[in-house]
Amino acid sequence: MGNSALKSHLETSQKTGVFQLNGKGLQEFPEELQRLTSNLRTVDLSGNKIEVLPAAIGNFLLLRSLTLNSNKLTNIPSEISKLKKLETLSLNGNRIQQLPPTLGQLKALRTLNLSGNHISEFPSGLGTLRHLDLLDLSRNKIQNVPSVVSALQAIEINLNQNQISVLSTEVSVCPRLKVLRLEENCLELPSIPVSILKDSQVSLFSVEGNLFEVKQLRDLEGYDKYMERFTATKKKFA
Repeated sequence: MGNSALKSHLETSQKTGVFQLNGKGLQEFPEELQRLTSNLRTVDLSGNKIEVLPAAIGNFLLLRSLTLNSNKLTNIPSEISKLKKLETLSLNGNRIQQLPPTLGQLKALRTLNLSGNHISEFPSGLGTLRHLDLLDLSRNKIQNVPSVVSALQAIEINLNQNQISVLSTEVSVCPRLKVLRLEENCLELPSIPVSILKDSQVSLFSVEGNLFEVKQLRDLEGYDKYMERFTATKKKFA
């Protein structure tokens, strides 16, 4: 991409607070953006070939939305924790294997999209994200949802298309969880905690494509209670 094109993008962004440059073959995070740390609220660099998100990302203190879907990122710098206004972090389709412990300091975060990465362990330390609406970890390599899940404040957790065979009963304690997606995993019927049906607030529990027929859920204790929540939610949005 020519310098003049980048320059005109930068000039526009200075006025709008939005920098969007998709599918331009960029191999690194544009250094020139550093001039706009006091302007930018939205950055979208999806569909490029960026391998490293620099530590300097921590300088963009006004950033509310950061999107780098479909790049070649392998990790997230710990300095991202400085972005106290960040509400959306979307890093779908990269090569990220684990999350920095500091991610839990993004107090304003509402949406965390990490679909289609190489994450093999369910991330801990996200319970401090009090405003989290959506945690999307679909299309990763997670095998086990451990008890740390109970701390999550998310309204929706998407774990479709992983390799999950173990699901902690603690998931039913998640205080705000309404939607739990576990389609196309390796769950057997006995590994479904009945507490999700019986005691949780989950009103959409999506488990198609596992090692049992969905209709077998009807035989589990608490299914009627789950269906009451499911139907009440459906009516509300009808």
